[in-house]
Amino acid sequence: MSAGPPLPVDLWDSLPPEARAVILALRAEAAELRAKVQALQQQVQELQSRLNQNSTNSSRPPSTDPPNIKRRPPRPPSGRHSGGQPGHARQQRPLLPPDHTEVLKPTQCRRCGHALRGTDPQPLRHQVLELPSIRPEVTEYQLHRLRCPSCGLATCAALPSGVPTGGQGPRLQAVLALMTGAYRMSKRMVQTFCGDVLGVPVCAGQVCASEAETAAATDGVAKELRDYVRSRPANVDETGWRQNRQRGWLWAVVTQAATVFTIALSRAGSVARGLVDPSAGQVITTDRYKGYLWLPLRQRQVCWAHLVRDFQAMVDRASAGSAIGEELLCCAEELFTWWNRIRDGTLSRSTFQRYVGELRPWVRSQLEAGRACPCAKTAGTCREILAVEPALWTFVRVEGIEPTNNAAERALRHAVLWRKTSNGTGSETGSHFVENILTVVATCRQQGRNVLEFLTQCCEAALQGAPPGSLVPREIS
Repeated sequence: MSAGPPLPVDLWDSLPPEARAVILALRAEAAELRAKVQALQQQVQELQSRLNQNSTNSSRPPSTDPPNIKRRPPRPPSGRHSGGQPGHARQQRPLLPPDHTEVLKPTQCRRCGHALRGTDPQPLRHQVLELPSIRPEVTEYQLHRLRCPSCGLATCAALPSGVPTGGQGPRLQAVLALMTGAYRMSKRMVQTFCGDVLGVPVCAGQVCASEAETAAATDGVAKELRDYVRSRPANVDETGWRQNRQRGWLWAVVTQAATVFTIALSRAGSVARGLVDPSAGQVITTDRYKGYLWLPLRQRQVCWAHLVRDFQAMVDRASAGSAIGEELLCCAEELFTWWNRIRDGTLSRSTFQRYVGELRPWVRSQLEAGRACPCAKTAGTCREILAVEPALWTFVRVEGIEPTNNAAERALRHAVLWRKTSNGTGSETGSHFVENILTVVATCRQQGRNVLEFLTQCCEAALQGAPPGSLVPREIS
């Protein structure tokens, strides 16, 4: 409230004290109401901005987009026929070693009927694949209990070494782990599938017990991989998870040859510090989450896909920062155009670095302008980006680094779908299985190894008391 009277001095002096008090009270009340209206307007603006969030301007997945969100328009027709184009490598089902072979030879010419003899050195091969009737192989151990004729004590025979004490052999145990961990089947679905298809009677409790045994069998593999990825260039990301109705996070570390998953009840940077160690000088690619601020900027790459969504959010706010968002979006589109040319070999890296060297000052100037704009949200976003600005361009300087964190997001996709159907895990034991099975499945697929065969080897090794196999790339093992 200003110190002067609310009315001209002559008029103010002519008013009685009671009228002056009423006017001053009304002016104070009006000022208080104006402050409340301003706060409510700001709150409405924030809620409206949150309501307008979608997959194009935030980290929300496309599945959460409302029906009114317009998708990108389809590409115009190219005029070419659907399917493989000329020059496309033909995809054929590989031929397998046959179990049965039938030799078929024509007996006469299809034109004149003359008798035909001889053998075609390269006959056409037509293979028909069929599944055999699946019947479990059951080995029964009859443990005799015999009583000593001397002292009367009964002695029972012991199982041979390597025989599981449960009802599943190592291959069946591996299959059960794959059905839940790799194919996202519920315990009840596994029970039904085993009965209908495999002819194996199991219950949901047995599936849980088998998961715990598989987690223990793969502990050595997972620990070795966690030690390996700590010193490698990696993409790191995290997503929500629930453990025993508590909020947690599933962390993923993706390198060129291995992927590691960890479940923690914290999203703090201390968890990330336990997963990667940049002291070896490698580059770590992340989003702009503050839990990664401890990473050295010269060894960090900030995801440009997330930045594009931030720039789009600036535009969608329809505020003073919208023009800045449009400029930054154009810069990002140009950057990705050059990067795609780098990958397809039509642009040299030296030319790309020169182009980016010319673009970078303009991007920084737009971020500086955004930091000073009246829109608080846009100013805050630009201020946060400027704090990590050197990490925006690490991929330009270091060869082999991608400008996005898509590798980690793709690795988490399977786990996110699993979480949606299972609602997380009910105990620390369940989370332990999730960590290990996701790590083994993702790494085996990266390396082109058969997941079932590797899991079976781990389960067999656990029964024999031997160390499990290794998924660490051979060049450093």
